[in-house]
Amino acid sequence: MQLAILLFDQFTTLDAVGPYEVLSRLPDAETVFVAEQAGPVTNDVGNLSLVATKTLAEVPSPDLVLVPGGPGQVRLMSDGPVHEWLRAADRTSTWTASVCTGSLILAAAGLLTGRRATTHWFAVDQLPGLGAIVADQRVVFDGKYVTAAGVSSGIDMALSLAGRMGGDDLAQLLQLGIEYDPEPPYRAGSPKTAPPELVELMRGNLRAVMSGRG
Repeated sequence: MQLAILLFDQFTTLDAVGPYEVLSRLPDAETVFVAEQAGPVTNDVGNLSLVATKTLAEVPSPDLVLVPGGPGQVRLMSDGPVHEWLRAADRTSTWTASVCTGSLILAAAGLLTGRRATTHWFAVDQLPGLGAIVADQRVVFDGKYVTAAGVSSGIDMALSLAGRMGGDDLAQLLQLGIEYDPEPPYRAGSPKTAPPELVELMRGNLRAVMSGRG
């Protein structure tokens, strides 16, 4: 079972690594990081790289495709090699998944048209214009398409997927192994619960980052 995680310049690290920590531990899983070119790919902070061991062309038919988000997503909204690969891989994939703004890339490639999906709260208003139907959930399944909200929700998505792929017992075993038992010190993980002034501050920060000024 081949699991392909897409990398691109300025991806968000946890979007890729969170699901990797879960899904790479599935029995018989071959997890590969792929990119347009093989080699190191730098994250959105600019001081950490993951290595894409294969090019897109070398992984034509993965069983699972996973697209992370991050500021670099903006450069992948136009048709090109990544969209072509996603559409081709999707034709034979068992699961096509995303974390955070990775769903915008899937939608821009035409894969979420008429499907329920989610993304980071800051970007959720972009989904309808790309043909998707917004679902206000942390993890959304629509057939074989699985989208997760912002960053940390990729772990929830991966565990949910593991349950569907290998059964509830296996998914719970994986959860126990990584000790995923969150007890956040603040109730600021959502714009619904965070102080309004912090929500607006974060909106401004994210606008700057996504426009290249951050």
